[in-house]
Amino acid sequence: MGLKETVERQLTPRITEIAPTLTGGFVREALNRAIDGVGPLAPAAQAADKQLREQRGNVERAIHEVIENNVRIAGAQGFATNVGGMITMAVTIPANVTGLAIIQCRMVAGIAHLRGHDLADPRVRNAILSLLLGEEQVHELVKKRKLPSTPMAIATAPVHDPTIDRVISAVVATDIVARVAGKRLATTLGRKIPVVGGVVGMGADGYATWRVGRYADREMLPRRR
Repeated sequence: MGLKETVERQLTPRITEIAPTLTGGFVREALNRAIDGVGPLAPAAQAADKQLREQRGNVERAIHEVIENNVRIAGAQGFATNVGGMITMAVTIPANVTGLAIIQCRMVAGIAHLRGHDLADPRVRNAILSLLLGEEQVHELVKKRKLPSTPMAIATAPVHDPTIDRVISAVVATDIVARVAGKRLATTLGRKIPVVGGVVGMGADGYATWRVGRYADREMLPRRR
């Protein structure tokens, strides 16, 4: 049995054990930490306002900087949580999933704040989470009626519907786990050099975060407070 088959046999069961612990509640916790701030990361609104001041009140330039800054952070954590290669993959996947969720939530929350949306509003928080899915996934889920509407429509709904909170959390959690765990397994198994796994992780997480940021930029239209 080759190295690829051996590692795949060992890690696949471990990933299926990890995934259930990273569903639902962890997404909400990641969003809360992103908005409130965690560790060296300033609260989303505070970081966004800093960019707005640096860009002399130009909202669009501030949004661009918010995206670029968080793409760099996502790339750095993607490298750090994948540099161990195949052997440490089962340990670093949870850290990668959580880190990526917090960073992307922070970025999208910053964009929403700059566009005049209230981050304390549960409708806006649901919209932020749904944006993490990406445009194609959102459209597909709306078509299948697994999501009630687009993120902007969710954020500006007449009233907050508490029943969709759990639905959105579960869908987003499942998607993040699938993207991070599945793609890490597929890309890392074919590489024997640990550092290469880190480079791949850095590029994948940075690009994924950039796409989410661009989607949020297009979707979250300005709104008066």
